[in-house]
Amino acid sequence: MVGRKPFPVRKAARDAVRHPVFARYYARFSERAEPSMAPVRSELLGGLSGRVIEVGAGNGLNFSHYPGTVSEVVAIEPERILRQLAVEAARRVEVPVDVVPGAAEALPVKSEGYDAVVLSIVLCSVRDVARALAEVRRVVRPGGEVRFFEHVRAPHRTMRGVQTALDRTVWPRLFGGCHVGRDTVAALRDAGFEVGPYRTVLMPERGPRLPTSYCVLGTARRPELTDT
Repeated sequence: MVGRKPFPVRKAARDAVRHPVFARYYARFSERAEPSMAPVRSELLGGLSGRVIEVGAGNGLNFSHYPGTVSEVVAIEPERILRQLAVEAARRVEVPVDVVPGAAEALPVKSEGYDAVVLSIVLCSVRDVARALAEVRRVVRPGGEVRFFEHVRAPHRTMRGVQTALDRTVWPRLFGGCHVGRDTVAALRDAGFEVGPYRTVLMPERGPRLPTSYCVLGTARRPELTDT
């Protein structure tokens, strides 16, 4: 954006994640997949407002889809190469985006400071899903929203078996810690969120079904505080 200084990137003493080969592959692949992903990103982020934290921002392809009602985005990305690409993406959009290092399991921000949290293909790759979602619950205000688009367990037994086998063997090692068969919706409920509307999304929509094809897109909410 012309006339606006880019937000400074705070330096971490050590990167929480280092996947340089996968990061370069992911950046190229995600750009090629953008014609299919763009409508999903728009649906994921539509209607957001106020202060938003995006956990696992990757190379920043979500940034251009944030509506003007969003006053600030803090984008957490642990992988250095992807974080550098996200900084470049942040400079090209109107909504203020601050890209910072950090891990999902230890978000470097204050508690209850955000109106919404965005999780986009990140829970599949975190080391500790329960701890990451506890952090999400900590940083979003009571009544605040979680928007999620994640890999999910397939509905059919045979494909679930394939996902489980991949998750236990080669897939996380080859693809930056990714697990394709986690139960995202159940994990959100276990973390104390009220899960709202969600739907299964097949990526790609047409063609053969792969272990990575099954995704879920939806919303959840941190319950409001109640007097006791």
